[in-house]
Amino acid sequence: MAIHFSTVDWAKDANIYEVNIRQYTPEGTFAAFAKHLPRLKDMGVKILWLMPITPISKKIMQGTLGSYYACNSYTSINPEFGTLNDFKSMINEAHQLGFKIIIDWVANHTGWDHHWTKDHAKFYLQDEDGKFTERNGWHDVIDLNYDVKEMRLAMIDAMKYWISECDIDGFRCDMAHLVPWNFWNEARTACEEIKKLFWLAECEVVEYHAVFDVSYAWAWMHTTEKFVKGHATLNDVRNVLHDYSQYPQGAHKMFYTSNHDENSWNGTEYEKYGDAAKTFAVFTCVWQGMPLIYSGQELPNYKRLKFFDKDLIEWQPNVELHHFYKTLLSLHKNKAIVDGETFILPTNNNGLMAFIRKKENDVVLVLLNLSTEEKIKIDVEHEWLCGSFQNIFSELIFSFKQKESFELMANDYLVYKKI
Repeated sequence: MAIHFSTVDWAKDANIYEVNIRQYTPEGTFAAFAKHLPRLKDMGVKILWLMPITPISKKIMQGTLGSYYACNSYTSINPEFGTLNDFKSMINEAHQLGFKIIIDWVANHTGWDHHWTKDHAKFYLQDEDGKFTERNGWHDVIDLNYDVKEMRLAMIDAMKYWISECDIDGFRCDMAHLVPWNFWNEARTACEEIKKLFWLAECEVVEYHAVFDVSYAWAWMHTTEKFVKGHATLNDVRNVLHDYSQYPQGAHKMFYTSNHDENSWNGTEYEKYGDAAKTFAVFTCVWQGMPLIYSGQELPNYKRLKFFDKDLIEWQPNVELHHFYKTLLSLHKNKAIVDGETFILPTNNNGLMAFIRKKENDVVLVLLNLSTEEKIKIDVEHEWLCGSFQNIFSELIFSFKQKESFELMANDYLVYKKI
């Protein structure tokens, strides 16, 4: 499989923060969210992924507010969030602060009262009775027909609208694998005639990396959850990572312990990982790939946010994990993390993940106790472990001489970078 596109330079050491506008503030607007931008900049966030900004269909709507993912127009703003000018103002402010903005693009389906249902019924899949239909069991949406060339062109024109009109920086493509690969190839080619963009695919089909820069690490997240619950081993986790390492050069995975789907439907990271939630969050930022933080994880947020109704993130004056994530997002730009060589360190403990990464003069040592076992000892011997190293969390500096011993408490994490 050949990769058709190169990743835009600013994304190569970046991270993603998923923004749930509805639940972020009491107002639930772009303008209210914008007040959080300075805090997120200080935390080190680079890419802001906004969940769908388009209006929500009222027909067969779920809950009191409906699903973001059931739109009734691809080129309008959800009035709950504000106006088009409000959106442009927020993007302008974000750009001035150094953020990049990507929007959620739902190309597989629309809501039941999308204007295409009246103007262009042939754009949709239809059953034998000529009625709109849907293949995945989501009753509030109907599927588009990618055999219809005019629909594909209309979809691409809608994507180009947001680039030209609002200067967005890319797309997070919902359920990308449900849409033919060749459509995304056409869309990226056409959109990037306007500007070079970042493309994130919600899928784990390796062939889609011919078009997309980054895809989801669903298998990693599901396997780590099984590991914590005693249904998988660390070898199973390592096997997933090995599979990812076989992807074509230039293809990257997005690692996360939560996102909007996970939080609402499957539980918070604390329900999945328990006391190991922060330890797995460390991993997402120190393995090669792109880390994702979901709205409120920095609080931390211990509740499932309702998907179809207002359910406010309960911000506190002290955002407890701000510095935790700031430290990790800063480290993530280290050359050893971005595209360094990785050496998995031998360990005789089934709950310990240990590795060392290096690129040029940058070296990072990572020790993760992913178990409830106390006082795990590990001896590390490696030629890269030589010189002055700083514990990124305590900021204490140590002189390492190739062979060192470490002790970790239950669910403990130790990360050292060479200085």
